[in-house]
Amino acid sequence: MRWDERYAGEDYLFGTEPNAFLKSQAYRLEPGQRALAVADGEGRNGVFLAETGLAVTSIDASERGLAKARALAAARGVALDARLADVINWDWPQADFDVAVAIFIQFADPSMRAILFDRMQAALRPGGLLILQGYRPEQVDYGTGGPPQRENMYTRALLEEAFADLDILHLEEHDSEIFEGSGHGGRSALIDLVARRSSV
Repeated sequence: MRWDERYAGEDYLFGTEPNAFLKSQAYRLEPGQRALAVADGEGRNGVFLAETGLAVTSIDASERGLAKARALAAARGVALDARLADVINWDWPQADFDVAVAIFIQFADPSMRAILFDRMQAALRPGGLLILQGYRPEQVDYGTGGPPQRENMYTRALLEEAFADLDILHLEEHDSEIFEGSGHGGRSALIDLVARRSSV
């Protein structure tokens, strides 16, 4: 399995600190909320959510990544419900989470992405938040992280259409320097989204 190979080293491929955009949105989170960390890899973002007082389910297709996520949670003294899951074939809960977090899930091609986006929305409770960061197509030219497929990247129009049923609270395109382990580093073409499911 490709991700088991990528996570095989002792180091954490994307580091152990949370994604900077996710960290900047912590003020929207409340202790006791239920959070879903999608394709959470080695757990840096799921563990951060747990540290903020959330009850976190972290899913990933890599057993190696999950083992490292559990080790990171133990080292930080927090609980993490880390589950082995193929995001397409996983039995997604419905209206069960207050927060769904998806950071750089651009392994998903357009057909997989459509399914994944729909299931993330459906997993949110009324009033639940979706927090997402990804790369824009220009990222392929930077070559500082992510896959080389432009079609896997996000644009403002794509996200506005995909999440048209949600209330978009924040949507920003920007080029920024990021430093996330050896996996992501340098000038990057990013897009950030925070959206809320209707409370009715």
